[in-house]
Amino acid sequence: MGSLEEAIKQKEFKDPYNKLVVNLLYTHSYLVSAQNGVLKPFDLSPEQYNVLRILRGQNGVPITVSSIQDRMLNRMSNASRLVDKLKAKMLVERSECSNDRRQVDIMITEKGLQILDDLQVHMEGFNNQVINLTKEEVDTMNELLDKLRG
Repeated sequence: MGSLEEAIKQKEFKDPYNKLVVNLLYTHSYLVSAQNGVLKPFDLSPEQYNVLRILRGQNGVPITVSSIQDRMLNRMSNASRLVDKLKAKMLVERSECSNDRRQVDIMITEKGLQILDDLQVHMEGFNNQVINLTKEEVDTMNELLDKLRG
């Protein structure tokens, strides 16, 4: 991929903090673009994939759309619309919430779990291919990103 300066054709940055922000934004875009390529054959967007992973993590316990929204990586996504699209693909089920009739409970279907299982090998390969770092560097990067978010 090369340096950020080469990628965006910029000779220098105002300061290293500015460069880091631009670098993080550019890298996010790069990763999302590459991830789209892995998910496209499965007819999923990264946001839909995120919802399915959240639901799988519930281990069969229903969750509301608002709770899904709270846990999403991109909180600007419309979780309700995403759930509707996943329901149309028969990857999730909706049912009336027993505690609050205004809420809807969401659960992943067997078909949704199977797609995640089928995708796992592809995503592991993607992660290993796109992250050109050693295990130690990955651990350091994760610590630094956690620290950055404070």
